[in-house]
Amino acid sequence: MRKLLASLGSLAGIFVVLGFLSAADSEKVFRAGAFAQDITPTQFPISVNGGMQDRMATGVHDRLHARCLVLDDGTTKLAIAVCDSCMIPREILDEAKRQAQRSTGIATDKMLISATHTHTAPTLRGAFQSEPNEDYRKYLAERIAEGIHKANANLAPARIGWGVGKNASQVFNRRWKMKPGTIGPDPFGGTTDTVKMNPGYLHPGLVEPAGPTDPDVSILSVQTRDGKPLALLANYSLHYVGGVQPLSADYFGAFAERIGQLLGAEKSEPPFVGIMSNGTSGDINNINYGAAAPPRQGEYEQIKIVADSVARTAHAAYQQIEHRDRVTLAMREAEIELGVRLPGKDEVARAEGILAKAKGPVLKTLEEIYARETAFLAKFPAKVSCKLQAIRIGELGIVSSPCETFVQTGMDIKKRSPLKPTFTIELANGYNGYLPTPQQHRWGGYETWRARSSYLEEEASEKIEAVLLELLKEVAR
Repeated sequence: MRKLLASLGSLAGIFVVLGFLSAADSEKVFRAGAFAQDITPTQFPISVNGGMQDRMATGVHDRLHARCLVLDDGTTKLAIAVCDSCMIPREILDEAKRQAQRSTGIATDKMLISATHTHTAPTLRGAFQSEPNEDYRKYLAERIAEGIHKANANLAPARIGWGVGKNASQVFNRRWKMKPGTIGPDPFGGTTDTVKMNPGYLHPGLVEPAGPTDPDVSILSVQTRDGKPLALLANYSLHYVGGVQPLSADYFGAFAERIGQLLGAEKSEPPFVGIMSNGTSGDINNINYGAAAPPRQGEYEQIKIVADSVARTAHAAYQQIEHRDRVTLAMREAEIELGVRLPGKDEVARAEGILAKAKGPVLKTLEEIYARETAFLAKFPAKVSCKLQAIRIGELGIVSSPCETFVQTGMDIKKRSPLKPTFTIELANGYNGYLPTPQQHRWGGYETWRARSSYLEEEASEKIEAVLLELLKEVAR
């Protein structure tokens, strides 16, 4: 009897402890804070990424922002920042994270910072004939950190939910399989490409798109405790829409504004923050080359059309969400070493010969431009380190890629992820160029041509995907 009473006493003690832990856990309050930090440059003219030749912006069409979101479940605190930029090298983002950690206490491995890939933003990493402004690089790191700091300062009890809409009307695979003899030589003198990027409307050589598209409009919605919109993070696999005018956040910025209007949150306090992140869009654009050219729209008119279409899809998905007062968070980070497709001695010698004959300073032909890229790549290391991340928010999964990731990889991750739904934020935590699949490398085409915009080993997509799926398994436990 004494042993029985002792055992019952021990069990009672265990239940008391468990009850205490449960009560303590239930007392944790889920909080969120958001802030849209202006990152528009203050000095002009300034170089703009995104073309084969440099462009100098002298003005601004619409402001650029780092749209920041901080989430805190009482145990784990993490930050996501999406910046209106074409691509941001890792050293800038690492510095931004260090500064943000000092002011917020959020660990750097609990921060995901990405670029949207607007082609109308200042150059931050050398590519083709655009080279960065060092003052803006330093300025951007400081501004991103300030945005995360302000989002953290805005933390307040919140509700959260997620959903997925479908919008196939704005995404088309820009790589097309072509009939034999309809593709010219590549910039290196080769003639083995069987796929062409942006071949033109109803080109007589068209066979079929060289890959799928992803229609998902994934959203993460955050509300105040009384149900007012606080922030909405969306994800869509679309490269960009505009690209030739003064500085602009492109459709990513237009979406942020439009979703706020649809939610009736234009005058909310604290200010609502709409965020559009880029999914896996390395081979995706907004042009259907398999149809006749549509009536020509002005650049900003097309941006508005796309933003409105995608925002309406996001709004419809939002209306189906059941927001929760409490979810748990998890985040994991890993480094992966990947090989670089370095040029050989003969290739470097060929490039040097082409550049010696070029009548610069502005290079005009693809052969000359890629010769310059070959000279840069000859100085690259044999391997580079890439940062990969996985986040769990309740049952939602988010992974990051530092590349312009092809849509097939993103769809494979969604299919194989233990968390449903899952989406990828690309161009995150650095920039490592295009990420074609091994099959796409065999087909060739612009996105596979070796340059500072495409240099990782041909198996890189498979290795990145494998690590991301392992990280998803870890956060799903």
